[in-house]
Order: sequence, then C-alpha cells, then structure tokens
Amino acid sequence: MKTSNPVLARLGQAAERERSAGYAPAGPYGQPGIPQQYPSQAGYPAAPPTVAPMTVDDVVVKTVALLGILGITAAAAWVLVPDPLVGAAWIGAAVVGLALGMIISYSRMANPALVIAYAVVEGVFVGMVSKAFETLYDGIVLQAAVASFGIFFLMAMLYRAKVLRATPAFVKGMIAVMAGLFAVMLINFVLAIFGVNTGLRDGSPLAIGFSLVCIVVASLSFVLSFKEIEDGVRMGLPQRYSWVAAFGILVSLVWLYIEILRLLSYFQGDD
Repeated sequence: MKTSNPVLARLGQAAERERSAGYAPAGPYGQPGIPQQYPSQAGYPAAPPTVAPMTVDDVVVKTVALLGILGITAAAAWVLVPDPLVGAAWIGAAVVGLALGMIISYSRMANPALVIAYAVVEGVFVGMVSKAFETLYDGIVLQAAVASFGIFFLMAMLYRAKVLRATPAFVKGMIAVMAGLFAVMLINFVLAIFGVNTGLRDGSPLAIGFSLVCIVVASLSFVLSFKEIEDGVRMGLPQRYSWVAAFGILVSLVWLYIEILRLLSYFQGDD
C-alpha cells in the first residue's frame, strides 16, 4: 500500500535516485522493486552491488544514539548554563530547533548531520526546560521522563499487537490535528511574549485540558512514526534514511515529555 505521508513520499522519490543500477525502483504501490538481473560468466544471474536498505534495527540504533546525544547535551546545558541565562537559552534553542525541524521534515534528502544537530539543540532546550521546572518542583523531571518512555513503549506494544493501526483516515486526521495544535501553540507563544494570557498555559482547567489533548496527540503520533518506518523498509529506502525515521520518534518524545512536564506542574502549583 502506498504511503499517505507526504514527507515520506518525497523521501521515497529522492531515494529512488540514489539506488544503484541493480536496485529497481519501488512498484506503483510502494512495494520493493525487483532487483535487475545481470548475467554472469557462468550463465547465472549475478547480484550487482546495491545500496544497503533501511531496517528496523537501523532505526532503533539511530534512535538510541539521538537520545544519548540529547541526554548528554541536556545534562551539559543544565550544569554549564548560568541560571540568569536559562530563559534566553531556552527560547534560543526552541527557535533554532524549530527551524532545523522544519528543514529536516520538508527536505528531499536525509542529512544525518542535520538530524544530529537537531538532537544537540533539542538537548539544550530540554535541559533548560527541565532545570527550570526541577527548580520549582523537586522530582518532576524524573516523573515526566518515566511517564514519557512508559507511554512510548505502551504505544509500541499496541502497534505491534495491531491494536492501533495507521489507516489513511487516521494519518490524514492526525496530520490535520497536529498542524492545528502547532498553529495554536505558536500563536499562544507569540501572544505570551506580548503579555497576553490565553489561559492555555497558566494551570487553569483550560490549560489542563489543553495539555491532556496534546499528550494524547503526541502519544498517537508514535503510530505515524511506526507506520513511516514500516513504509520506509517496504519501499527499500537507503540505510541512511533511518536517521529521518529516528528523528520523527525523537520529535514526538520531546513533545510528549514537555507536555507531561507541564501537566505535572499544574498539580504541584500550590506546593
């Protein structure tokens, strides 16, 4: 079945240009192409050299590597950035991370250097946010981290058991909802800079409800990532595209962690 994700579709088009002559383009519905046959001197078809295709193991290794980079960078930023500069580093990393994320998401080429740079910048962002929240609410960072990884593994098990599936309607709906939430959060951020309180991030019942919605959507976004990995493996994307798949998981994990951190803080605000 052909992927309904526009970004992955563009990656598939770019990957076709990278395949060696011995690797046929993917079929009309995304199934792997049939390797071309080249006669050998013995009269039997010989397999020509091909670009190594992406596997699930590749994505797992890259995801662990990116999480390690993010964790080390977050710890370093926590220790090295002075308290008076936490806010500036927080906002600066958020802006740079957003820019890098947009470039990676809509680029036609998988660029490991950009993905690693994103993990570094997000590490600074996560480190600064975590430091600010931990200063106010002792132990909240560990709680949010455990909850985030717990939800991730739960979603992976549900997807593996086929309880959750990324149908075309689900994918389209999730993309629309995520785009809407992104627009709302961006507008709220800009208004907050000018001192306008929309009630979405102040611990009110509206803020709690909004965070719960974001947590649910962030959790379901893992289903999109798992589907993209399946499609990428089936389409025969080159191995280095596993960095893009790992990037998708990292984005969802960071978003989920931040939203859980916010939600937990609302219930500890009166301590």
